[in-house]
Amino acid sequence: MTVMRTLRQDGTAEATGKPLDAAAFREAMSRIGAAVHVVTTDGPGGRIAATVSAVCPVTDTPPTVLLCVHREARLNAGIRKNRVLCLNTLPASAQAVSDAFAGRKGYSMEERFATASWLTLATGAPVMEGARVALDCEVTEILESGTHSVIFGHVVATSLGSAEGALIYLDRDYHKL
Repeated sequence: MTVMRTLRQDGTAEATGKPLDAAAFREAMSRIGAAVHVVTTDGPGGRIAATVSAVCPVTDTPPTVLLCVHREARLNAGIRKNRVLCLNTLPASAQAVSDAFAGRKGYSMEERFATASWLTLATGAPVMEGARVALDCEVTEILESGTHSVIFGHVVATSLGSAEGALIYLDRDYHKL
């Protein structure tokens, strides 16, 4: 059991005696800013995409990224079957695209894809035209942790877009850098 601790101004910690629950953890994580991405996949499992922020680089040799996707998400099932994905990092101007792929508009998958223009690189996963950067990946490994899958992608192609400002998610809201 993890016990929640409060850090005092003098640097000492005081245990509250309560276990750290999911809501407290989500609140803590909301205070960490993250770039906003639309992760896409296409192949035998279908053309699927979703907005994600749990992404990070792993290594440059070989170039590898990881992302975390809820086990029950359609995107997770699609990536498992297709074994490819594209990580499309959104520019500041793409909040509507993020909302569409986050399911906030109630759009079908086809309607979500209609909110942007798409092309493909090496894997066939959709690459968003206008993305700050798109990392086209082959899936190399999938690990399970709690409610999520940790998906590792070997980057086989990239597309660099404009250095326009970035769309960031922080404190449960969008911000533009």
